[in-house]
Amino acid sequence: MRVEPYLFFNGRSEEAIEFYRRALGAEVLMLMRFKEAPPEPAAEGCPPPSPENADKILHAALRVGATTVMLSDGNNEGALDFRGFALSLDARDPADAKRLFDALADGGTTVLPLGPSFFSPSFGMVTDRFGVMWMVIVPQEGTP
Repeated sequence: MRVEPYLFFNGRSEEAIEFYRRALGAEVLMLMRFKEAPPEPAAEGCPPPSPENADKILHAALRVGATTVMLSDGNNEGALDFRGFALSLDARDPADAKRLFDALADGGTTVLPLGPSFFSPSFGMVTDRFGVMWMVIVPQEGTP
C-alpha cells in the first residue's frame, strides 16, 4: 500500500507544475485538462467543465524523486489553504539540502532555517509560494 499526496491548487496548478519542475526537478507523468474529460462526464459523476475552467488542470501526476505527487485545480476557487501537513523531502547531503531549500523558498517563507540538528546534519522547514510546507532533511546515517 502507498500513500501519495494529492494537492489542490485552485487555479494555480500550471504555475505550480512549472515551479516544482524548476525547484525539484519534478517530471510530469500525466496531465489532463478539464476539456479533455470524456464527452459526457456528468454521466460518470463529474459535471461538465465551465468555459472558464476548460483549460484548467483536472488531474496531473508529478514524479519527485521516488514519489508521485498528484495535483489538480479542483474547483478553481482561487483560495489556497494548505494547513495541517508538510511534505518531507530527503536530500543527499547538506549542499543538496541547501539547493532544494533555497529553490522552495523562492517566493515563499522560511519557517525554520536550514541547519544541523540533533537528528540530522541538515534540516529546515519552508513554506513555498503556494503555501505548501516542506521539511528538507538530510537523513542521519542509519535512519530510514
